[in-house]
Amino acid sequence: MKKILYMILGCISVGLGAAGVVILVLPTVPFLMFAAFCFAGSSKKLDRWFKNTKLYKENLADFAAGRGMTKKTKCRIMTSVTLLMSVGFIMMGLKGIVFGCVVLGGVWIFHLIYFLFLVRTIPAMEEHEV
Repeated sequence: MKKILYMILGCISVGLGAAGVVILVLPTVPFLMFAAFCFAGSSKKLDRWFKNTKLYKENLADFAAGRGMTKKTKCRIMTSVTLLMSVGFIMMGLKGIVFGCVVLGGVWIFHLIYFLFLVRTIPAMEEHEV
């Protein structure tokens, strides 16, 4: 039962990650990371399939291999997360939820620091090299 749940969640995450490539406000990489986790826990065949998809190779393979991310991938992640967090920030601000705005602002700042300074930026030509 656990493996079936992982398969279902992985497939949903792949779908959301694929939609995130087209819809900028939907983050791609977090959904793909979750899909990779789910497929690794569900079956070796699904895990191999997912890791051979163009979606995985273009967005997550370098990061998962410990090499880092391209500037384009990092910008895409930071932009989509910033847009999503802005919606929450504005909605909480309009309702006067100051603590929520402070927490969300802190998470956003940590997110920027993490991607700007802690995730290595690799040149586009170095992508997918083994």
